[in-house]
Parts: sequence; C-alpha cells; structure tokens
Amino acid sequence: MAGKKEEFSCEMYSNKFFLLCLAGGAVACGSTHTLVTPLDLVKCRLQVDPAKYKSIFRGFGVSLREGGLANIVKGWAPTFIGYSLQGGVKFSGYEYFKYAFANMTGEENAYLYRTYLYLAASASAEFCADVFLSPFEATKVRIQTTPGYTSKMRVAMPHMMSTEGIGVFYKGLVPLWARQIPYTMMKFSSFEKTIELLYEHLVPKPRSQCTKEEQLVVTFTAGYIAGVLCAIVSHPADTLVSKLNKEPGASIGSLVAELGFFGIWRGLVARIVMIGTLTGLQWFIYDGFKVYTGMPRPPPAEMPASLKKKLAEKHLTSNLSKLRHAIKSMDSKPNNLAAVEQVAAAMLAPLPFIIFHKLRWLCASRDPPPANH
Repeated sequence: MAGKKEEFSCEMYSNKFFLLCLAGGAVACGSTHTLVTPLDLVKCRLQVDPAKYKSIFRGFGVSLREGGLANIVKGWAPTFIGYSLQGGVKFSGYEYFKYAFANMTGEENAYLYRTYLYLAASASAEFCADVFLSPFEATKVRIQTTPGYTSKMRVAMPHMMSTEGIGVFYKGLVPLWARQIPYTMMKFSSFEKTIELLYEHLVPKPRSQCTKEEQLVVTFTAGYIAGVLCAIVSHPADTLVSKLNKEPGASIGSLVAELGFFGIWRGLVARIVMIGTLTGLQWFIYDGFKVYTGMPRPPPAEMPASLKKKLAEKHLTSNLSKLRHAIKSMDSKPNNLAAVEQVAAAMLAPLPFIIFHKLRWLCASRDPPPANH
C-alpha cells in the first residue's frame, strides 16, 4: 500500500488536493466556456431578439455580416475570468462538500443515499460559485446583446458600476442560481451515476484494468450524457438571465408573461449542443488534470465491506427463518427432511461451510451439535 501512495502527488482530501481541484476546475471551465463563446453569443442574441436572429444559423450569419469575426467572440474576457473562478470554486467545493457530508452521515449511509449526497454537495458548491460568476456574467451578456456597447470588459464593468451601481452585477444572481444550481445538481449526480452504469454494464472490464486513456474516454462519455440533461433542466432560467441582463428594468414575472411557454424554451437545441459538448469536455479536462498532476482518482462508489457483511447476515437470518418455518410445517418423514436439507444447501451455498454444517445438525436432530464441533 505504501508503494501505491507514493504514486500520488497529494493525499486524498488534503489541503493540496482541494487546491489542485480548484486549479483543475478553473482550467476545465474557463477554457471550455471561452471556446464556445461564439455559440453562446448567438444563443443569447436569439433569446433576447428572436425577430432579428430567428435561428442559430441565421444568427451566425447576421452577426458575421454586422461585425465580422470580432463580433462573434464578444464577451470572451468576462467569460474566461468568470467561468474560471466559478469552475474552480464549483469543482473544489463539490469535492469538499461531498467529503464533509459523507463524514457527517457515515460511510454506510453515504453509500446508500449517495445520490442525495451528490445533489446536496453540488448545490452547495454552485451556490458559492455563482457569487463569483455573477458580475462577469452580467458584463458578458451586456456586451453581447446591447448594440453599440463596448466590447472591452475593462471599459464595460466600470461604466456599469458608475451608471447603475454595484447592484447591476448581482441583479441576475437569483435567476443565475435558478439556472446554475439545477444544472450543476444534474451535472454531478448524473455524471456519477452514469459512470457507475457504464463500468457496470458497458465497459467490458473493471475500471482498475482500464488504461488511463480508456478511463478518460468513459469520463467524456458520461460527461456528455450529463450535459444533455443539464441543458434541458436549466434552460428556462438561462433565457431569463439573458433577458434580465439586457433589460435591467424588467422583472422575472413580466418576462415570463412576455415570453410565454414556448418563448422560454427558445434556443434549447443550441444549448443542448453547447452544454453537452461543454460538460463532456469539462469532465475530460478535469479528470485529465488529475492524471497529469498525479492526484488520487477514486473509483465509482462501491459498497462498504461493513454494509456487505450486514446484508449477508440479514440474508442468512431471513433464510434461517424461512427454513425453520418449513421444518415446523413438515412431517417427520426422513425423505421430507432430506428435501429440506437440499433446500438449505441451495440457499446457503455462498456461505462459509461451517455455518451450513451446523445448520444440517439443526435439521437432522433437535439435539445441539457436539460442543467440540
């Protein structure tokens, strides 16, 4: 075991581990969100001005004609900084809260109720992360969706602060929570469960026998599936965030009434493509960062040995009860007693031989087994 620990650059759940998780999350989220800035820009414009942009492809065409390539990368700076901060806090926070909640509930409960643990840990992490993201998200949307507005973050943020006050950066925080918290809860919980299912049913060999490259492919696949689910869950709130940051005087209620049911889902296809790819890449980069830095990477959730023992004992007790009931209801004929022994042998096959042997004494005679047995 000592040799195995030397392979890692840090101990699991140490301060260095959480700092590396923060760095990995920043790299994963900052790089991927910046990469899809053009698609995000067109999606935001489609949400706030559907009459002009109409569709994703038309949106790209209009944006390119109006300002060239520079027009479709507007907002890359607040995107990069905001999502780097958010990603670092989110991923490291998730690892921390998952560890803390597992310690609070105990090893067995943490396994039995692991989906609830994933949901609670991810929601807590995202709640904190969005406080860092909100000012940059507000700036990004203002740059991307306001015609004639500056494209420079260093100009936009001071201007917004001087004309509208610090509240402008947090006006969209509640809708941002409404968008990001369900998104992240789905992102982490569905990823964890998908990883379990892929290794259990699809991957032809155990994770421990897979190469690191093969494990990263499984990670990307699970991440992409999780991303598609995330996009669907969080899209209505995403539309409201875009509209609120473009129309500072509007309220959530007035926007919902204005958009209607179908309007609130506008841009979903683009977001599925964007978020599916984005989430898959984020998990791939984050897991790859762990491999590169030599961090410990625990396998999918496994049942604790203590819980396995309890379940085995419960199974044995249940079978013994059924067997005793069968014995009481039988005649004392030898052939029937032999049948009971056969049933007992079938039920207790996986148990240690000594337990079964003592049970045969119980079936054969009411006398207890010899003391020296």
